[in-house]
Amino acid sequence: MTRLAFLIAMLFSLLPAALAAQDRSGPLRIEITEGVIEPVPIAVAPFIAENAAAADFARQITGVVSADLTGTGLFRDIPRDAYISQVTSFDAPVPYADWRAINAEALITGAVTLTSDNRLIVKFRLFDIFSGQPLGDGLQFAGGTDSWRRVAHKVADQVYSRITGEGGYFDSRVVYVEETGPKNARQRRLAIMDYDGANVQYLSDASSLVLSPRFSPTGDRVLYTSYESGFPAIYELSVGSVTKRPLDVQAEGLAFAPRFAPDGRSVVYSRSDAGNTDIYRLDLSSGQRTRLTSAPSIETAPSFSPDGSRIVFESDRSGTQQLYIMPAGGGEATRISFGQGRYGTPVWSPRGDYIAFTKQNAGRFHIGVMRTDGSQERLLTASFLDEGPTWAPNGRVLMFTRESAGADGEPAMFSVDISGRNLKRVPTSTAASDPAWSPLLP
Repeated sequence: MTRLAFLIAMLFSLLPAALAAQDRSGPLRIEITEGVIEPVPIAVAPFIAENAAAADFARQITGVVSADLTGTGLFRDIPRDAYISQVTSFDAPVPYADWRAINAEALITGAVTLTSDNRLIVKFRLFDIFSGQPLGDGLQFAGGTDSWRRVAHKVADQVYSRITGEGGYFDSRVVYVEETGPKNARQRRLAIMDYDGANVQYLSDASSLVLSPRFSPTGDRVLYTSYESGFPAIYELSVGSVTKRPLDVQAEGLAFAPRFAPDGRSVVYSRSDAGNTDIYRLDLSSGQRTRLTSAPSIETAPSFSPDGSRIVFESDRSGTQQLYIMPAGGGEATRISFGQGRYGTPVWSPRGDYIAFTKQNAGRFHIGVMRTDGSQERLLTASFLDEGPTWAPNGRVLMFTRESAGADGEPAMFSVDISGRNLKRVPTSTAASDPAWSPLLP
């Protein structure tokens, strides 16, 4: 593990606390004081345009790579006017002493070419300034001019992964509910965007209420709940063709809160019939429906473990809203939440190590995480209304809905990492809610 990787890895192993951590073998260090970490200084040198037609793309790609990395809260991009040396050639030797002099820990260089057939060729290199060595081999990506942002995200994912040892999450999308109009007559439609709010597309109109979109494991389909018939029902939508089909059409009750199994072949959801709400599993190829819970209580918000062997869900069987885990085929459930207040909307981390949830206690709402046995619970946020967490593909960042108080209050989407740091609003042009993060794009 490089010094740089060691430094960032410390972030993921430490909880917010009044402590300080330092790598005493050299100048590279992270200082943590009451949950605040000093970002690692890096230099994202302006990518070189290798022909005149690539100039604008080179500038834009540099900006997105820098924004992706600094947006994590782990990195600080050193201002260009502090540079002693300028990167004028992609293949030129790196003057490490000049970059050490401005305290850069890593250097990213790149070059962009626009070919005669209107394709972008983007290559980059990453250097560990302290050790004076490249951090991995250089890589090259190619794509159409309309995919320049995706190429930039792919570069940033590679840099992030090489430095932190964690998977990236920038080349991903988020499906959500766009909300417009006054609070007492809000119109909602499904929308999809890049993880950073760019490239918004609409998947439905606002003619009926839509809720709780959820991506398939391959990111090409979305489940959601719609009231277009006047009652909640589950639909499956193809993202590419924007076509939909209803699921569980034989259900006599109300169907809602759907989520795909990890293999994408079945769906787990809640169905309310004659005043009783239980969890069911639907095989997508055969249409066979299997009831997984049978209790007089409300059982809802199911979420699979990454290996598909277990399901976490919320239930009020104990008298208050709490979290439980059961085998994926149904059976005896084990309660895992025992803190003060009510717990709901659980979702299993893609890494399998944590379960995220919404907690309501003492008039406040929180987004929190706990181990899968209920231990190590910690709350990451607190506000008038925080709810509905969703995991980034690398299992280290959460996105959720936060609604402001008052008659003019409206929902917005926020993100936070699992240490409780780097809380920030996700940019959208309108009110937005119910985010669901896709896997990394192919």
